[in-house]
Amino acid sequence: MKQRLLRILEQFKNKKILVIGDIMLDKYLWGDVSRISPEAPVQVVNVLRETYEAGGAANVASNISALTGKAFMAGIAGNDDAKNILLEELNKKGINTEGIFIDRGKPTTQKIRIIGKSQQLLRVDYEKKDHVHKDIEDRMISFFNKIIKQVDVIIISDYAKGVITPSICDKLIQMAKEHSKAVIVDPKPKHKDLYANVTLVTPNNAEASEMTGIEDGDEAVLEMGTKLLKSLNANVLVTRGEKGMSLFEKDGSTTHIPAKAKEVYSIIGAGDTVVATIALAIASGSNLKEAATLANIAAGIKVGKIGTASVSIEEIKREIESI
Repeated sequence: MKQRLLRILEQFKNKKILVIGDIMLDKYLWGDVSRISPEAPVQVVNVLRETYEAGGAANVASNISALTGKAFMAGIAGNDDAKNILLEELNKKGINTEGIFIDRGKPTTQKIRIIGKSQQLLRVDYEKKDHVHKDIEDRMISFFNKIIKQVDVIIISDYAKGVITPSICDKLIQMAKEHSKAVIVDPKPKHKDLYANVTLVTPNNAEASEMTGIEDGDEAVLEMGTKLLKSLNANVLVTRGEKGMSLFEKDGSTTHIPAKAKEVYSIIGAGDTVVATIALAIASGSNLKEAATLANIAAGIKVGKIGTASVSIEEIKREIESI
C-alpha cells in the first residue's frame, strides 16, 4: 500500500483540475495590541503589515498548484481592487483564471481578519450572496464547454455565495457524464439537491448531519453516510476531524480511515486540502480508498499549519514513509 500511494503521488504533476466555485480574497491585518481605545471599550491594533491569500474555492486551486497539479479556476469577482489582488495571487501560483468573470452587481467576496499578538480579534466580510445573473451563467457554461476535454477531474467548491446555481450544476454534471469526467463536490447543505449523480461528495460531520436530518454522533456516521449515498446516488466521504474519515461507496463497501494524531493549530482550509488531494489522486489513477487515504494524510499535515498554508508533495511523502 505504501509503495502504491507513493506511485500515485508521483503522477500528480501537471494533472489538470477544473475548480468551479465561490472565490474569495482573504486579507490579514497583523499588529500589536497595547492599549484600549479611549472612544470605546475595544482594543487598538497598531497594524504592522498586511498579507493576502486566495480563499474559498480559490484556496482549492492554490492547493492543487502546491501539489504540482494544474488548476483551472472558474468563478466570479467584482469590479474592484480586491479582484485585482486576488487575480494577482492566483496568477503568481500559475493558476489559469480564464474562467473568472466580472459581476458588476457584486463585490469580490472578501474576508478581512484583524490579528493582534497572534490572536484573531475581528473578521470583516464583504459579500453579496445573490445568485449570479443568467448572462454570467451562460458565459460560464460556454467556458466549461471549451475546457472540459482538457481537464482530468472537476471540483465543485460550494460556499453558497451565489456561483453554484441549479443551472450551472445541472449543465456541468451533464457535461462531465458525457465526457467521462469525475466530479467531486465540497458541499453546502442548502444545495444538497444540486449534487445528485456526481462521483463523490465530501461533507464534514456537521454538514452530513444537516443534509440528512440525522443528529450528529459517533454511531450516526454510518446512518448519515448510507442515507446520503442513496439520496444522491453518489459516493460519500464524511470528514470527521480528529476521528478521521468514513468512505461510503456505491458498491456497498464502507471504509473508516483513522486520523493520525497531531497537534491542531488551525482547521481553516482543511476541507479544501482534502478535495484537492482527492481530485489529483483520481486523476492519477487511484481508486476512492487510495484517494481518501492520501487526503486523510494531507489533512493531518494541514491542521498542523497556521491559516490557509498549503501542503506539499514532499510533506505527504514523508508522512507515508513514516507509516
